[in-house]
Amino acid sequence: MDLLLRGATIVDGTGEPAKRGDVAVREGRIAAITEPGTGTASRVIDAGDLVLAPGFIDMHAHSDLQILANPDHLAKVSQGVTSEVLGQDGLSYAPVDDEVLAALRAQLAGWNDDPAGFDWNWRSVGEYLDRLDRGIAVNAAYLVPQGTVRMLAVGFDDRPATESELDRMKELVATGLREGAAGMSSGLTYTPGMYAGTEELVALCEVVGTHGGFYSPHHRSYGAGALEAFAEMVDISRRSGCPLHLAHATMNFSVNKGKAPDLLRLLDDAVADGCDITLDTYPYLPGATYLSALLPSWSADGGLDATLARLSDVDARERIRAEIEETGSDGAHGVPIDWDSIEINGVRGTEREHLVGHSVAESARRQGVPSADLFFDTLIAERLGTSCLMHVGHEENVQAIMRHPTHTGGSDGLLVGTRPHPRAWGTFPRYLGHYVRELGVLGLEDCVAHLTGRAARRLRLPDRGLVREGFAADLVLFDPDTVADTSTFEEPRQAATGIPYVFVNGVAAIDDGRPTGALAGHSLRNPGRVR
Repeated sequence: MDLLLRGATIVDGTGEPAKRGDVAVREGRIAAITEPGTGTASRVIDAGDLVLAPGFIDMHAHSDLQILANPDHLAKVSQGVTSEVLGQDGLSYAPVDDEVLAALRAQLAGWNDDPAGFDWNWRSVGEYLDRLDRGIAVNAAYLVPQGTVRMLAVGFDDRPATESELDRMKELVATGLREGAAGMSSGLTYTPGMYAGTEELVALCEVVGTHGGFYSPHHRSYGAGALEAFAEMVDISRRSGCPLHLAHATMNFSVNKGKAPDLLRLLDDAVADGCDITLDTYPYLPGATYLSALLPSWSADGGLDATLARLSDVDARERIRAEIEETGSDGAHGVPIDWDSIEINGVRGTEREHLVGHSVAESARRQGVPSADLFFDTLIAERLGTSCLMHVGHEENVQAIMRHPTHTGGSDGLLVGTRPHPRAWGTFPRYLGHYVRELGVLGLEDCVAHLTGRAARRLRLPDRGLVREGFAADLVLFDPDTVADTSTFEEPRQAATGIPYVFVNGVAAIDDGRPTGALAGHSLRNPGRVR
């Protein structure tokens, strides 16, 4: 045996009660699980005071570029993540052509940065997965992004797809699934994916289901109309036969305070009718996105340059302001924006660093200008590359949803910007420390199952997510008495405490509390794909 984890409390990812034992690893796999003190190996780690669990699976990650640009990937490995799901919210970098890639690099700079000198040596999904296989810190699955597919087939226009354009989108999705994508994502408050109607999404999901994938939508509203937006996604799943995984399934904004039970009843009824549904959430109240996401969809019709032209036009600015501040734009989830709740947390230009850590309203008051004007002028100066936090969540909703039997964990973590949301570094230890040990919202075995085995089932991974003989040795050892997130909104890039060992495919990524820089991860290709 290469490695023996001796005497650990094994929480195996099934939800069953913990048990003590030795776990031996050979050639990247769990070779034996035996009674405590019976195993031997080249290296032995005394795990008698630690919990041994499967590595955590981040079901909603935005590491698409950073996992390559900064390959140590400390934000994730330090919190016990050994696999993550990329290509989220309908917008990512494959499949693309040169024109679409250029547009995405600008549009997603607030999510992923646009690293200078970066080698964009892929265009297809398969080529992107091949790039991951050259060496990454954790394993990664990928979702075909529906908004990117729409850019390729339809462009940036706010209109229904033609029959030929829909056929091309279906073929692009099918090709992505055949090349190894786990499913398809949508971002239905982001352009241009939000321009797709229900029938278009049903047609694409039929393709996804046929190729063994699942649909993971950021649906049309998390504010006003949230329940109706969730219901549309359930209807798409029911009609297409495609499994559904609801991305960051929160109930935010003042209009949804206390309404989590309404969402859960909707899901329970659908599951009782035979629908295959799961969801993920992060254990925090604020959300995060790029600042231009608050714009109404019509203002982004035609792409970046058309959007910037409208933001410089007096009449268009007033129309946008009225929608955002008075009626609620579709990009802002149909809720009138309270500028005190929108905090700028990342800028591209150093001359605007003074905005970071302050709400739009606070910065506008300091400058003596209307909040909307500061919003518009910042977007113009940054060519839409600004990121923000939205302080709109409700604790009772967060706790109710995380208890649900379809729940999995997802950080939705952005890794770039001056002050990224702390969920990028703290999601998984926060579940274990705050919500298990401190509040008792979830039991330890149940919580680990949410973060591991249940997520692996959704991804159809036949050999991950459990501590079981023959499975890949994606493993984490943590101290249940001290595990905690230390990242904060003021100092977000802080590693967790109480997680001394993390193994990816049997190789230590965190060894006795120290990052190793190992690149033992690889792409996780859809095992159900039709070739």
